[in-house]
Amino acid sequence: MCILGGGGREHALAWAADRFGHEVVVVPGNAGIPWASTAEPHDSDLYVLGTDDAVCSGQGDRLRAAGHLVFGPDRDGGRLEGSKQWMKELLDGAGVPTARYATVRDASAAERFLRTLPGGYVVKTDYLALGKGVLVTEDLDEAIADARSKLAHGAVVIEERLDGLEFSLHAICDGEHAVVLPTAMDHKRIFDGNIGPNTGGMGAVAPVPRLSASLVREAFESCVEPTLRALRSRGIDYRGVLYGGPLMLTQEGSKVVEWNARWGDPEAQVLLPLFESDPYELMAQAAAGAITAEPRFQNRAAVTVVLASEGYPETPRVGDGIHGLEEAMSLPDVLVFSAGVGPNTTTNGGRVLDVTALGDDVAQARARAYEAIDRITWPGMQHRRDIALAAVK
Repeated sequence: MCILGGGGREHALAWAADRFGHEVVVVPGNAGIPWASTAEPHDSDLYVLGTDDAVCSGQGDRLRAAGHLVFGPDRDGGRLEGSKQWMKELLDGAGVPTARYATVRDASAAERFLRTLPGGYVVKTDYLALGKGVLVTEDLDEAIADARSKLAHGAVVIEERLDGLEFSLHAICDGEHAVVLPTAMDHKRIFDGNIGPNTGGMGAVAPVPRLSASLVREAFESCVEPTLRALRSRGIDYRGVLYGGPLMLTQEGSKVVEWNARWGDPEAQVLLPLFESDPYELMAQAAAGAITAEPRFQNRAAVTVVLASEGYPETPRVGDGIHGLEEAMSLPDVLVFSAGVGPNTTTNGGRVLDVTALGDDVAQARARAYEAIDRITWPGMQHRRDIALAAVK
């Protein structure tokens, strides 16, 4: 099989394929992924669209037109992620609970709508921004200034800030039906205590201890199923991951903050190691349009902590030598996925490594992850020390 992408999520997808005995190649990958290749194979039995770029650029359409089996939606389905306005309009039409919002194209309209909100502001680019086009703030002046800045590049979606418990929900879809995976929780802010700018994700935990099976079922019925029906009503045969990143559990129930059209990153790094059954059986069936498998998961917890370069997320430094990888990877129940690794084991991106650990519970998984991290060094390495701490408490 062929996985399209080059970060830690794609490394985790390749590791899972290899674990269950599949031949795999990652295109283009990075220097830290053993299965990376610069040449796309032409005889893969399954293509997996790893990145938002792969989905939104229509790579799935081109591969399907050539007769290949593809796990990932077509370009139309990718609009869930490629356009926040399109996604919100689809949710409104389907009656899916979501935050009050407005799409604006000039600064005056942005300020007018922001001033109608009771406090707590979310400003998003309507266009694809690689997970970094969102400001969440309590400061009205900051929200107005951010909207002005984003409007220079295109339309902006402004939302009220929802209060509650954030969680990620992944559903594997075959166009008609969906199978839900364990819940996860991402940590977007760069610094401990959830402060600082949003990033692509600084860590994750799965499953979320506070979410009962009944709450997950409610989220599936109120958010996932009507979204899938709305896609079908628009003629979209959605085959891939429908990833709520995040959903918000409010006093009124679960609400969709955003839908994404591929595996979460770093959520894939905690979800894939928890599979007891072969995830690629499930993905291949979804790609073929008929899920019959029932996935099985270990009764364990997983925690991922992202190690980032100095200066991330604004201006990450690259080219620093990474040390201690082998020692970290030798620890029990520890996996290290390469997100941005260059030749000769150097840093080559903002998010560089994803250290994942498994445990009998979140506390044990968390302790193992940080034990491994303490063995890895490079100049300016940064990471959060409170990933999954709230889940432990």
